[in-house]
Amino acid sequence: MISRIIILSSLGYFVDILDLFLFSVVRRTSLLAIGVPESELLSQGIFLLNMQMGGLILGSFIWGILGDKKGRVKVLYGSILLYSLATFLNAFVTDTYQYALLRFIAGVGLSGELGAAITLVSESMSSKNRGLGTMVVAGFGLMGGVLAALLSELFSWNMCYIIGGSIGIGLLLLRVTLPEPEMFKEISSHQNRGDIRILFNSKKRLFKLANLVLMGVPIWFNSGILMVFAPEFGKALSISGEPITASKSVLYSYFGVALGDFVSGALSQWVKSRKKIVVLFILLLASAMIFYLTANKSSQLYFYSLCFVLGFFAGYWALLVTMTAESFGTNLRATVTTLVPNLVRASIIPLSFLFEFFNKNWNIITSASYVATIAVILGLIAVSQLPETFGVELKFLEE
Repeated sequence: MISRIIILSSLGYFVDILDLFLFSVVRRTSLLAIGVPESELLSQGIFLLNMQMGGLILGSFIWGILGDKKGRVKVLYGSILLYSLATFLNAFVTDTYQYALLRFIAGVGLSGELGAAITLVSESMSSKNRGLGTMVVAGFGLMGGVLAALLSELFSWNMCYIIGGSIGIGLLLLRVTLPEPEMFKEISSHQNRGDIRILFNSKKRLFKLANLVLMGVPIWFNSGILMVFAPEFGKALSISGEPITASKSVLYSYFGVALGDFVSGALSQWVKSRKKIVVLFILLLASAMIFYLTANKSSQLYFYSLCFVLGFFAGYWALLVTMTAESFGTNLRATVTTLVPNLVRASIIPLSFLFEFFNKNWNIITSASYVATIAVILGLIAVSQLPETFGVELKFLEE
């Protein structure tokens, strides 16, 4: 049964990432198709991305609380149904207002998948091995970004959304027999399950939550700025050959992220520390960003290779979500494990605003350099403030 839980959780996160990044890779073609002029592609793309992330923030509270009150498995059913339907309907939008509404709804649905899956896997496995389980879920799931990129190369933007939504509905049918973990069943009568007030009435818990979110900001700067807007960076850097595409950048990056998740997870098991590996990967990610932003007049091969390297060192995502699940009690675990990764994803909102603000006074490379510096510093400070969670016992409650 453990194998079935890991496999279906991995597939669910795979579809989650597929649907999340479909917009990233079809942004230009879909916006041009519905009449958005070339000069507004960047601003309209950021607007739609922020609408999606706004849905993620709202949904993370809804699904997280439901996950602690009603069960981890029920959230998996509801979230995948909502985001699959919204993704499917994206294929038929005719203006940016429809597009924005459906990206918001999709964001609400997408917010529930990862937190419920990681909580389910963490509570179903031993303290010794759960890092391996979450590593598989995150590592395999992030390959959904690769499929999103491949679909955009093979099909029209409309068909990409239809395929993405249809795959989600198909996965829902496979999940109907997943059981709730025994750890959750044992607290079924506990009154404080999913009580969000427990999180906000403790400075210690809030501080821990904030640091977990900030630890992931460098990851999402890479995914949400450097990869999504790779065509604009490629143009600014005068990359030789054909124009750089977001689909290929995401493709190579998410190959790297998936591999990085496996490597970072395995390393943390080997050295018996989550924190040490996170610090190492953030420092190496910062180094890769420097090479990316100084790749002036480089070849396409060099640029896409950097996308892969950036993805690889952003692959401490598995450790982030594992540390989150290990940091909070059973009665609040789904709430926080759903909230943290979605707040990390939603960090693209202030990051993109900063990026646009700097871009009004400096060029795109300088602007990205400033935002990258801020993201990396915040990430390193945050991880230094968190306790080591490797091997901790999960059977405890937040009172």
